[in-house]
Amino acid sequence: MTTTPASSASIPDIARQLLRHTVATLAYRGGKALRGAPENFSAFSCGGGCRSAGEILCHIGDLLDWALSIAKGEAKWRDSKPQRWNEDVMRFHDGLAAFDEYLISGQPLHAPLEKLFQGPVADALTHVGQIAIMRRLAGSPIKGENYFMADIAAGRLGQEQTAAKREF
Repeated sequence: MTTTPASSASIPDIARQLLRHTVATLAYRGGKALRGAPENFSAFSCGGGCRSAGEILCHIGDLLDWALSIAKGEAKWRDSKPQRWNEDVMRFHDGLAAFDEYLISGQPLHAPLEKLFQGPVADALTHVGQIAIMRRLAGSPIKGENYFMADIAAGRLGQEQTAAKREF
C-alpha cells in the first residue's frame, strides 16, 4: 500500500484532530467507568497505600487542568483534594471540554502534541482503567465493550454519551 505524505502545513491539524479524538475517547471510556458508581465508591481503595477511587478521579481532574496549562504555556501542577464523587465527575467532563476548546481555538500550543498525549492524556487513560478495575473489585463492574465499534466523536465530551454498540 502506498501512502501520500501529508504536507507539512496539514500535519499539525491532523495531529490536533487525533488528540481531540483521544480526548473524546477519554470522555467516552471515563464516562462509562464513572457512571452509576455506588454511593460509597469514592472511598473504595484496593488497600496497601493505593489511592481511593475518589482520589484517582480527583487526580484525573488535576491531569486535565495540567494539560490545559501546558498547552497555554503556563505549565502549572496542583494537587487538589477530592470533592464529592458527582462534583469530581463534573470536573472531569468540564476539564475535557476546556482542553478540547483550547485545541480547536487556533491558539498556539506551547508544547508538542506528542508530549501532551504521552504525559497527561495517556496518564488519564491509565487512571480511567484503574477506576474500571476498582468498580469490579467493589462489586459494581461495568460491562466490557468493543470500543472499536463505539460511536466516539471529537467534541462529544459530556456525561451524555451514545449507547454502547456491543457490550459483553
